Amino acid sequence: MRKGLVLLATIFLVAVYVDGQSAGRNRSRQGARAKAQSGKVTPSGPSSSPAGTALPPPPPLTNIKSKEGDEIIRIETDLVTTPVSVMDRSGRFIPGLRKKDFKIFENGVPQEITYFQSEETPFTVILMIDTSPSTKYQIDEIHWAALTFVNQLRPADKVMVVAFDQRTKILCEPTTDKKTLFAAIYKANFGSGTSLYDAVDAVTNLEFVNTPGRKAVVIFTDGVDTTSRRASFESTVAGVEEVDALFYPIRYDTQDQMNANSNQIAGMPGITIPQGMSVRMRGASNAEYARGKSYLEALAAGSGGRIFDAGTIKNLEMAFAGVAEELRRRYSIGYYANTDRVPGERKSIKIQVAKPGTVVRAKTNYVVKQKREERPDLNVSGVE
Repeated sequence: MRKGLVLLATIFLVAVYVDGQSAGRNRSRQGARAKAQSGKVTPSGPSSSPAGTALPPPPPLTNIKSKEGDEIIRIETDLVTTPVSVMDRSGRFIPGLRKKDFKIFENGVPQEITYFQSEETPFTVILMIDTSPSTKYQIDEIHWAALTFVNQLRPADKVMVVAFDQRTKILCEPTTDKKTLFAAIYKANFGSGTSLYDAVDAVTNLEFVNTPGRKAVVIFTDGVDTTSRRASFESTVAGVEEVDALFYPIRYDTQDQMNANSNQIAGMPGITIPQGMSVRMRGASNAEYARGKSYLEALAAGSGGRIFDAGTIKNLEMAFAGVAEELRRRYSIGYYANTDRVPGERKSIKIQVAKPGTVVRAKTNYVVKQKREERPDLNVSGVE
């Protein structure tokens, strides 16, 4: 009898303890949820803004429900930012401009500049090296050009090396170590096919490319795509317009070598070509090379960068030094659009500088991004 009473008392105490713990947890959840709904955020520590920078007002906080029913906080912003290079007629960077010297228009409507940065800062560059069959004839020149570009950078500037043929391979994560970079540049091995569009798509979807900071992509290629499956000419040009990075294609004309290779195949023993027919390799036609050049021009124009023809650059070192200086000393401008915004809609941008004799290079349009919860999952499985 006594043992039974002790057992009942023990069960009662355990039940009281469990009920108390559950109530405490419920009160904590309700308190946290009330804070989230009030929109109040406790700062984690002091912050400061760099000199010469006008920081935009904080973006609004939006509460949404997750699938499990728990409430989470998501930050939304309609801030549009674009890098801007201002040069004189001789191609020299013009320093010392202030926010009041710029005007920006979206679809012809004046916008208030809420973000402005003019200081000289380090940057990150992605070197994309085409290792497809068509570029093997000029790979030594491409290696030398990539090394030349790296040598123009300062110690704080970072470089990432990516090679692509039918696949996209990351040979080196962003680093300032030049020995590592030189080894990565020479590490690229030739493969089959050219998935240029897939490679550009993969690079624009890298996480750090879509974060704030000065970034550029330098592509050494002939511009011809033969094997892309995931991306296209149009989709990647639109994708480049969405990221805050300048694209600088270095175009190599490999068509003569490709045609010569086709003739060698036709002349091999045992191969008979019917009269009136010729052998032409995929990716070697005039139309494909013209499309490739148009594609590289679109990447440069859509991002605010420049295209270089490797066959006409008399002093590659000087040209790359100018690009590095342009990246290091460019202006960054941002605004909150006061026009209607529909995801997927293309908006035009025009930037004016109140200084005579200036040449302005910047994005000319962008595509309104979808809300994060509506964006499809990005498939970058082609990156190794």
